Amino acid sequence: MPIFETVFQEKPAIVLEIGSVYTKIGFCGEAHPRFIISTEIRSISDILKKSYISLYDQTAAFFTKIFFKYLLASPKDRKVSIVESVLTPTVIRECIAKVLFYHFEVSSVLFLPTHLVATATLAVENAVVVDLGFKETIVIPVYSGVQVLSAWQAQPLGSEAVHDKIKAELILNGVKEEILTDAVIEDIKVRTCFVTKQSRALSFKSKEEIQPCPDLEYPVDGNDVIKVPGQLREVAFEVLFPKDNDRLGLPYIILDAILNCPVDTRKVLAENILLIGGTASALGMTARLKAELTKLIESDYYKNRLFIQEVKFHSAPSKPNFTAWLGGSIYSSTELITSSSFTVTRENYLKNSKIPDWVNYESAFVRTQG
Repeated sequence: MPIFETVFQEKPAIVLEIGSVYTKIGFCGEAHPRFIISTEIRSISDILKKSYISLYDQTAAFFTKIFFKYLLASPKDRKVSIVESVLTPTVIRECIAKVLFYHFEVSSVLFLPTHLVATATLAVENAVVVDLGFKETIVIPVYSGVQVLSAWQAQPLGSEAVHDKIKAELILNGVKEEILTDAVIEDIKVRTCFVTKQSRALSFKSKEEIQPCPDLEYPVDGNDVIKVPGQLREVAFEVLFPKDNDRLGLPYIILDAILNCPVDTRKVLAENILLIGGTASALGMTARLKAELTKLIESDYYKNRLFIQEVKFHSAPSKPNFTAWLGGSIYSSTELITSSSFTVTRENYLKNSKIPDWVNYESAFVRTQG
């Protein structure tokens, strides 16, 4: 049988993961996204400050660029998978569906939950998935292939807080604010900053005499040079590990999510922690989290409640910033894309214009077996 009658019989589904800052785009069955571009949909600002019509137009323009500039593929009669957080506002999900069905006439849309599909990259059914994004960190345990939504935890701890910390410190050191653009701050964070050990972070906080790592000079446009202090390089990510009585830091919300799960699942979950999201790529992040979690499970607050001995982390076969997209690519390559109750066909959408919501218990998520 000719290859074009088998392999190329059906067009591959388009897989999109639309984040707060970056969007990953590609086709199902591929090992990595073809492009990672800036997200041109600012969901929160659009909901609060702009009309729905403006949000619709902006979404349509953004998808037009995705389909015809980057993917070079006609979306008409093609399947589309959207990898999204379960906390995505319903108005955003409905707007995306409306644009895809009415404006681009896609054949179907499948909404995939970020935390669940990330586990597909490891071929495991049990994991605590920690999504370290730009604006917030969301922790959702997954047990037996089902998201334990009653145990979810979230805090506004992400790259945005790190950016604010770096910018504020550099301005205090005399750097001109106008040259500290978002792109410059992002580059300084990625190239020069890292997550230091807890003992060193506490020493800096208590103003003890300690030798920081070397200062660095960061050139900007060939004209200005920004001096990045060594101490700032080490403490920039400390905003993700606040030390207070509210227990709102990253290690605490991970343990609290496990604590909110049934007792017989906690040991398995603690030994299957997966970090995803761009912030998880920070140098030293996994080592710092493991050290703090190991220390916390022996503390009086958790020792007699969790009853776990150790924590273990998974290493996904991809960079953390597109692990969820890869999971969506895997899921979209299976029969799930046509059999799931969360797959919305154009025919059904034109009849009732309804999109299944994650809080709608009448729509059970159908997962693949084995």
